[in-house]
Amino acid sequence: MNMKYLSSFIIAIMCSLLVSCGINKSEDVTLLYWNIQNGMWSDQPRNYDTFVEYVKGYDPDICVWCEAQSIYHSGTDKVMPKEDRYLVDGWGELASRYGHNYWYIGGYRDSYPQVITSKYPIEGIKQIVGNEPDSVVTHGSGWAKIEINGKSLNLVTTHTWPQKYAFRATDIEKSKSENGGDAYRLMEMDFICKSTINSVEDGETEFWMMLGDFNSRSRVDNSIYNYPEDDSRFWVHDYIQENTPYLDLIHEFHPDEFCKTMPGNSRIDFVYCTEPLFDCITDAYVIVDEYTEPVRDSLKLSNFYYPSDHRPILVKMEL
Repeated sequence: MNMKYLSSFIIAIMCSLLVSCGINKSEDVTLLYWNIQNGMWSDQPRNYDTFVEYVKGYDPDICVWCEAQSIYHSGTDKVMPKEDRYLVDGWGELASRYGHNYWYIGGYRDSYPQVITSKYPIEGIKQIVGNEPDSVVTHGSGWAKIEINGKSLNLVTTHTWPQKYAFRATDIEKSKSENGGDAYRLMEMDFICKSTINSVEDGETEFWMMLGDFNSRSRVDNSIYNYPEDDSRFWVHDYIQENTPYLDLIHEFHPDEFCKTMPGNSRIDFVYCTEPLFDCITDAYVIVDEYTEPVRDSLKLSNFYYPSDHRPILVKMEL
């Protein structure tokens, strides 16, 4: 055989072997999720410098922020006029300070949107707000797609209704007694899932992640809560586990550990993913450190915490 052709043949065989042995380079991807309470209200007076430096310390490739709009004047609970609010419109500028050139905002009706920022281009698929009068998604939801190393990562962001009574309940006490808030959150989750992963064929074979503030408890944590088995606070996560292909990522990685995300003993922030994506995830955990430990503003604003009333979650993937 001609030596030139022999060399080419050998090189082709070697390349084929490298591919078949899985030696193609994978992309290490880090995702940071956090409910930053009122647009990171606590760092507003410092031009978000502490927040930016903290995010840069993890150097995430993708961030998902709940409560991503400025609402109040710094140090107060006085509502800021919409024309004076830096966020949400300022997310492009703010994200660039920690190395992200792309951002996407999901659908929202009030002051509590979710925002995705990324080092990769983001394709907005759907902004989800529901329909009057029966399927209003109160804080909205978003479905976006990010292409990484030839793979499509579907991200669904959510933040469900927070109260014990139903949205727009006319008799609040009666709604509370009838578990109106839990029923409303269940409706929101049903609508969000039917608008996203359950709206496509073979979603269970694709890379999907749904994450956010669910304002609901999961029965997998009931060794901590000790609620009755039929407690309505489980309805949202029972629905997800029974009607979608999603896995509870933090529980899967820490099955014998309760990873609270709120002050006290409460886990209401969740990251769900499909099994193909789960197989690519190398680590996932709730961040517990000095900066993100919620500290209540007991002197002035009892409902506010520094830096937030939620803890962040970090996810590492190889795609």
